[in-house]
Amino acid sequence: MGGILINRRQWLYTAGMVAGAGQLAVASKATSSAPQGDSAGSAKSAPLPLAEYEPKSMLRVHETRVERGHFPCIDIHTHITVAKKSENGVELSAERQYLGTPQELLAIMDRKNIRAMVNLTGGYDAGLAEAVAKYDKAYPGRFYTFTEPCYERFKEPNYPQLQADAIARAHRDGARGLKILKTLGLYLRENITSGTLVKIDDRRFDPMWDACGQLNIPVAIHVSDPVAFFTPTDRFNERYEELSNHPDWSFYDHDFPSNAELLEARNRMFARHPKTQFIVLHVGNFAEDLANVSENLERFPNMTVDIAARIGELGRQPRTARKFFDKYQDRILFGTDATPHGDEFPQQVFNDKLYEIYYRFLETDDEYFDYAPAKVPPQGRWKIYGVELPEPVLKKVYFENAARLLHLQA
Repeated sequence: MGGILINRRQWLYTAGMVAGAGQLAVASKATSSAPQGDSAGSAKSAPLPLAEYEPKSMLRVHETRVERGHFPCIDIHTHITVAKKSENGVELSAERQYLGTPQELLAIMDRKNIRAMVNLTGGYDAGLAEAVAKYDKAYPGRFYTFTEPCYERFKEPNYPQLQADAIARAHRDGARGLKILKTLGLYLRENITSGTLVKIDDRRFDPMWDACGQLNIPVAIHVSDPVAFFTPTDRFNERYEELSNHPDWSFYDHDFPSNAELLEARNRMFARHPKTQFIVLHVGNFAEDLANVSENLERFPNMTVDIAARIGELGRQPRTARKFFDKYQDRILFGTDATPHGDEFPQQVFNDKLYEIYYRFLETDDEYFDYAPAKVPPQGRWKIYGVELPEPVLKKVYFENAARLLHLQA
């Protein structure tokens, strides 16, 4: 979810945890002193902390286990490598940290009918070349790596041309596309990690976008986050637990732009670069409002979307989502945000269960099931419903759309 901000919000959160611990102690004391025997009375006198609430559904509905995708899949959105050094959300190192070995990844890929994984965070320069050699070249057709901008050199006067040249060099080194983390728009600042935030449509990046268009490689771009991350973390926030567990994910207040401002800046940049293909990750960064995503897909023919880490949103609006898949079946890509050994983020941890949930959502009409392999829903306390895509649409989403963008043979 980007780098960790060491700031006043975290200090306040720590203070809140101390206060919360005191409240829990009071609740625990009330529980121990409550009279035994009357369960109803005990429930009233001993409120249950929300963190301990794990309701079991009494609903009895059909359950389908889909162990393998009906068609081979390209997971367009995974994170196999990450930067070894970052500060205030900005990657500052070409050197890579490897999260999973090819052997352990391939074992799950073969079980789940995953033809290829796209590692979006492949880095740049020597780090990129090493990642490509370790995965792409060692196992042809199973792994594809994207490059990333080098923000270390952002303050250099000729940075725009340097970064454009870096794209061409990365392409020669084997990069199949460019990944833009939400660093641009939410973390990168004029002094790299301090100063005024740099906007997504900053003209200094125009040569980079143009270079991708000229080389005909896609840009996978992540801007913004769920809308709840831009609202107060209070009793009205449907992601209260998630934001309480990760207070640094909140962009409410301070000098962060709003969700609307981020999307508007992104759209201005898209309009300036119609020859560059953009994969707008996480359902166009607005899975809560598919009408808005549809409006942008109509406006920008060079825009596609993936579904990574957003079936929790799509699956709670199954009829609207099914219409969205039907209408934009040529422009939606299968992705999960899978991160090997990322157990602290169950909605994206790379394992068999994660893929089975995605397959169940896409291939069945099952009702009211978990969107992540976790005891407590990690993003919000709801369940999802399957959209049961027809085979022609499923084949496009699983494989054909990504293969076209990556220039792969069918």
